Amino acid sequence: MFKFQREQKIVEIGGVRFGGQPGENPTVLAGTIFYAGHKIVSDHHKGEFDKEKAESLIKRQEELSDTTALPHVVQVFAESPEAMIRYLDFVADVTEAPLIIDSTDAPTKAKAAKYVKEVGLDKRSIYNSINVSLTGDEIEALRETRIPAIVLAFNPKDQATVKGRIDVLTTGAGVLQDGLLKIAEEFTDKILIDVAVTALGMGSGPSEAATYVMKAQFGLPVGCGIHNAAPSWTWLKRYKKQVPEGKEVFRVCDVSSAVIHIMCGGDYVLYGPIENAPYVFPLVAFTNCVVAEAVMSETDVKPVENHPFNKLVGK
Repeated sequence: MFKFQREQKIVEIGGVRFGGQPGENPTVLAGTIFYAGHKIVSDHHKGEFDKEKAESLIKRQEELSDTTALPHVVQVFAESPEAMIRYLDFVADVTEAPLIIDSTDAPTKAKAAKYVKEVGLDKRSIYNSINVSLTGDEIEALRETRIPAIVLAFNPKDQATVKGRIDVLTTGAGVLQDGLLKIAEEFTDKILIDVAVTALGMGSGPSEAATYVMKAQFGLPVGCGIHNAAPSWTWLKRYKKQVPEGKEVFRVCDVSSAVIHIMCGGDYVLYGPIENAPYVFPLVAFTNCVVAEAVMSETDVKPVENHPFNKLVGK
């Protein structure tokens, strides 16, 4: 493994530490709940769902977090403001973990940002995301609330290179007047970068190369949803249907993708459906132990006390 020459900023949100040198802090894992097609949701617009099953999923992630010493975050996805508020209220009552505000609908996210400020959840909420498509409503909400935020390094003019991702963060890449990092600094002092994973064959590899480059250049916490690359792999989707073990093979590729990001120096992983927690947490704990042991042997970096290496190795 390696140590970055640039000092690495640690961003604390809701008691969870993001960032640092590889092997220093444990990887933060975020599972998504109420996502499109989630079977526990009966009405995605109104936000009606099976509360017992939802609580069970969140508590299972929390239990695995305690067992493996990996911090956890709940990524809350909603399709409408009404649903988002119901989801946030519920999740905040079930767990004290940080919450990621996520939606494909900008007004829903803007409303959510204002709501968490109103009810006192702003210190443990994360806006996903500040990106090239930021709307006026979102800008207003972020300026008012100053909640922590993810900056998405997606460059619509260059989706397939490391340079394209760096450009959108630093210069705006001809899409914006300023780089996204400068824009984000107007709204918050707690910034997480997302490398913007694109489809396999269209930039998945460079997105992970960008993890290393961004950590080295900016010293900020870097993460992503690398699991999204697996469903984009046409061959894997065919193979899933062709062999008896297809579903298991697909899950292995989906879950194990987290290892790639961690080995590139990544600090947090948006691992997808929260149902995958029982598979993701032990895998990432093992990866964290390997990285910590490597950096300890070759650098002066030591894992924090509550790290999988100190909690699980030799037990």
